Amino acid sequence: MSNEVLGYAAHSPESALAPYRFARRDARTDDVVIAIEYCGVCHSDLHTARNDWANSIYPVVPGHEIIGRVTAVGAGVTRFKPGDRVGVGCMVDSCRVCDPCLRGHEQYCTAFPTLTYNGYDRHDHTLTSGGYSERIVVSEAFVLNVSEALDPAGTAPLLCAGITTWSPLRHWKVGKGSKVAVVGLGGLGHMALKLASAMGADVTLFTRSPGKEDDARSLGAKRIVVSTDAEQMAAVQGEFDLIVDTVPYVHDLNPYVPTLAIGGTLVLVGYLGELKPMLDSVPLIMGRRSVAGSLIGGIAETQELLDFCGEHGITADVEIIAMRDINDAYERMLNSDVKYRFVIDMATLKD
Repeated sequence: MSNEVLGYAAHSPESALAPYRFARRDARTDDVVIAIEYCGVCHSDLHTARNDWANSIYPVVPGHEIIGRVTAVGAGVTRFKPGDRVGVGCMVDSCRVCDPCLRGHEQYCTAFPTLTYNGYDRHDHTLTSGGYSERIVVSEAFVLNVSEALDPAGTAPLLCAGITTWSPLRHWKVGKGSKVAVVGLGGLGHMALKLASAMGADVTLFTRSPGKEDDARSLGAKRIVVSTDAEQMAAVQGEFDLIVDTVPYVHDLNPYVPTLAIGGTLVLVGYLGELKPMLDSVPLIMGRRSVAGSLIGGIAETQELLDFCGEHGITADVEIIAMRDINDAYERMLNSDVKYRFVIDMATLKD
C-alpha cells in the first residue's frame, strides 16, 4: 500500500480548502491504519484553516471527528483488527508519563498532547494531518471502539462535540435529579441537551433566540429560557447545579451566574479568550458559585461516552456533505446555518 493519500488542505489563511496529496507515515508496531468513512466538521477546523488562533502550520489538513474501518495493524497491536469500526478524536498522542496522562486526562498533558492535525508527531516530528483525507495512522492507545449499532455519520461529532460536553457533565457528577442548563443551541449545545437528558438530569436551554422551543424539547430540554427576557431570567434565579456554556464567542456571563444554585458551577466549553465585560464577583462569593472551563476529555472518558451512546442510541444531528462542498459548509457554519453538525462523507473525496 502506497503511503500517499488524497486529502483536502488549506495552504494559507486566505485560500480555500482544495485537493492535496501527501504522505502518511509507515505504521509502527503499535499503530492502527484506518480508512476514513466520515469526518465531522468542527469550528476548530475553520479557525485553524484561517489561522484565527495564530498558530496554524500550513498546509493544514483539518478534521478530528473521525470514523472509519481498520485496514491494518502493527505487530504489537492487541485491541484492534482489520474490519473493526473505530474512531479518532482531537488527539493522537501525548507524553503518557505526566500526572494528567497517568490519570487518564491526556488532554491536559503537561507537555501538550499531539493534536490530530496542526501538530508535530512526537517520534519523527512530521506534521500531523487530520481526517479530511483517505486514511490515517494512529497509535492504538488513541483509537476508540465504535458500536456497529450507531449510525457512523452521526457518531463522528461525538469525538469532539460529544466529549466536550460529556466531560463536564461527568466531572460535576450529573445524574438523576440534577438541574442542568445549557447556553446555546449549536453543535455543542445540542449534544449537551441530549447527553444531560439521557443521564437523568432536568435540562433547561438558555437561548437569545425565541422560536427554538420545539427543537430544544425534541433534544431533551424540559424548559426554554430566553436569556434577554428579564422576567424569565428572574424566574430561574438560584436554580441550576451546572450550566454548560457552549457559546463560541465573547459574551456576558453575568446574567447567568445568579441562576446557579448555591455551590453551582458555570463551565465554559465553547469560548477561548478574555471574558468581557468583567465578571461580577458578588454573586460568586455570596453563593459559593464558580465559573470554570473544560477541554474535550481523555481517551478512557471518550470511550465511556461512546459506550454510553451505544447503549442509549445517541448520535449527533448531522447534515452529510460531499468533500467538494467543504468551503460552502464553512461559510454556512459561520452563519449558524446547520442543524447541528456537518459531516463529510469521505466516499466523495475523489468526486
